[in-house]
Amino acid sequence: MKRVLVVDTVHPILLAGLRQMNFEVVENYEDSSEKIQENLGAYYGMVVRSRFPIDAKFLRKGSHLRFIARVGAGMENIDLAVAKELNISCFKAPEGNRAAVAEQAIGMLLMLFNNLGRAHAQVKKSIWLREENRGWELEGKTVGIIGFGNMGSAFAQRLQGFGVKIVAYDKYKTNYVPNYVTECTLSELQAQSDVVSIHTPQTLETQGFVNKEFTHSFKKPFYLINTARGSSVLLKDLAESLQSGKILGACLDVLEYEKSSFENLFEQSLPPEFDYLLKSDRVVISPHIAGWTQESNVKMAEVLLQKIAAFEKG
Repeated sequence: MKRVLVVDTVHPILLAGLRQMNFEVVENYEDSSEKIQENLGAYYGMVVRSRFPIDAKFLRKGSHLRFIARVGAGMENIDLAVAKELNISCFKAPEGNRAAVAEQAIGMLLMLFNNLGRAHAQVKKSIWLREENRGWELEGKTVGIIGFGNMGSAFAQRLQGFGVKIVAYDKYKTNYVPNYVTECTLSELQAQSDVVSIHTPQTLETQGFVNKEFTHSFKKPFYLINTARGSSVLLKDLAESLQSGKILGACLDVLEYEKSSFENLFEQSLPPEFDYLLKSDRVVISPHIAGWTQESNVKMAEVLLQKIAAFEKG
């Protein structure tokens, strides 16, 4: 019987589905990467989230490993080049959490536009300020989407009812947008956008993508949303752009200082610009939970089961 190693907690239907495919499922949520490598050659498949990197050294220990399934949308924790060299297929599940990411991006933006975080905190302190909390409408704005894969396209789909103009830039695609989106260059997006939402994977190319040069290339001040990867936005530059007015507000579900395992951000010392972001009522921050819904937990498991079943059928 083919053995599949599961090293991160996942939805039970994923474990049950693997067993229904006649895999022997071995759960190991405690051992270190080094300890697991000692017996990795005994496994045909592996299911991971983000507990530790799946690097070249790790992969070369898996002499019989044929697939790795990641319960998530990104693959930056896996050395894909070495996996390909070793004929190990790697699966991810962005189809399972794209709706959740898109809905959170909308929710954070509406919260920012309508001063809901500030107003909520004030009312709980018996402070009743109406004029001071007058907000802005999305209708009539231009929303720029950078990266038009599963997440970017799902975000665009949900924007349709708000009466906005949607423009999209994706460096690696052409003729990819539905009829309610306008495909454009990056410079065209920077000339038009009132709101910009980042939906790119973590690569060497996207690290530090949103920096001073990026911000100062915009024709007008704008709002920024990042539900993709924290490394895409340099927070020191973001803080300076907020202070100068080049960026009007920011929605951040992911942060530059996160470790690859996405563990508690506050277990490390943080730079002064982060204190500014925490205190600003023009910034909405959540703990890397876009895509982290009850439904997406199930859907990502289902997507991976489908991909593994297709792989087994050849």
